Amino acid sequence: MSEQSLLWAAFGLLMVIMLVIDLGMNRTAHHISFRQACIWSIVWVTLALAFIAGIYATLGHTKALEFLTGYIIEKSLSVDNLFVFIMIFSYFNIRDEHQARILKWGILGALVLRGLFIYIGVELFTAFNWMFYLFGFLLLYTAWKMAFGGDDKLDPESNLLVTLARRFFPFTKRVRGDWFFTRRRGRLMASPLLLALLMVESSDVLFALDSIPAIFAVTLDPFIVFTSNIFAIMGLRALYFLLAGMASIFIYLKPAIAFILAFIGGKMIAGAGGLHIPIQISLSVIFVSLALAIAASLFMDKKRAVNIR
Repeated sequence: MSEQSLLWAAFGLLMVIMLVIDLGMNRTAHHISFRQACIWSIVWVTLALAFIAGIYATLGHTKALEFLTGYIIEKSLSVDNLFVFIMIFSYFNIRDEHQARILKWGILGALVLRGLFIYIGVELFTAFNWMFYLFGFLLLYTAWKMAFGGDDKLDPESNLLVTLARRFFPFTKRVRGDWFFTRRRGRLMASPLLLALLMVESSDVLFALDSIPAIFAVTLDPFIVFTSNIFAIMGLRALYFLLAGMASIFIYLKPAIAFILAFIGGKMIAGAGGLHIPIQISLSVIFVSLALAIAASLFMDKKRAVNIR
């Protein structure tokens, strides 16, 4: 068995164990505290770092850097998706204890979709060099839209999945219990929780169209792309409950994410044209951008607090 095959096996076993633990601990709706979110965020980051160490020991420092860069790209871009989740839950009046259940099933669905997108993406990018130009310009457009397009507006009624769900199922007006479906007088009824779940899944599809091509700018190795994506996605729910209450503080994160997208888009176009940007430079740009955004956000929040006093 090759070294990468051993890593695949270790990764698969770890994900199965963590999913069993997660599903066992979250069978029913419950509130996730800031302390719990902090602990699980640390757990997932620690596991990712341990996996990087395993990659470094078996596949070398280049693959380890590729994984780390892909992981940080996915993690940083997912922050923008968390803001969308906040809007979705606010629109449907989903309480905290139900948000965890929706995100659990949303993330499980995302695991399947990511695997499919990555498989198709690797095949396309390997076969057609012009795909780098196409998605490079797409990332540049997304970055421009994120930076200068104004605030996103949530419109569930124009969502295809929501429209289809309303066509096939009658919905209750309020959330009662933690179920997605129930039977009343022999009639199958759906809960607004299902609509929120469909919105979460559809937003992740759109999010994947940016984040997965962004990692292709770093590597086309399916192992690195898939594992870095999944590690970031598995920690997404804990990250949501860690940052949800502090979303208004990090005001400069979105511009930083837009800059990172623009840099990656430019890197993708440059790479297709024969100009290779070393992975160390890419990692440094991403680290510095996020660090400056977080530091500036905390400084401005502290300044506002002083002015209020």
